[in-house]
Amino acid sequence: MKELVEVIAKSLVDYPDEVVVTETTDNDTVTIELKVAPDDMGKVIGKQGRIAKSIRTVVKAAASKGDKKVIVDIK
Repeated sequence: MKELVEVIAKSLVDYPDEVVVTETTDNDTVTIELKVAPDDMGKVIGKQGRIAKSIRTVVKAAASKGDKKVIVDIK
């Protein structure tokens, strides 16, 4: 999942070198934290959060095979 979020984020931003994705796993939850440059925050979130919602939808669809819940946190 981490690689998927990283590829999507790097394709959206102007500063792909500043994209940092970390993944932490609890019992049945995977939290993916996405950090981008302040100038790129709007590009990752999108108008009314549409791009952020789309990223979360794609990740949840990719994680549907497993039994774990995936949370994408954009900072």
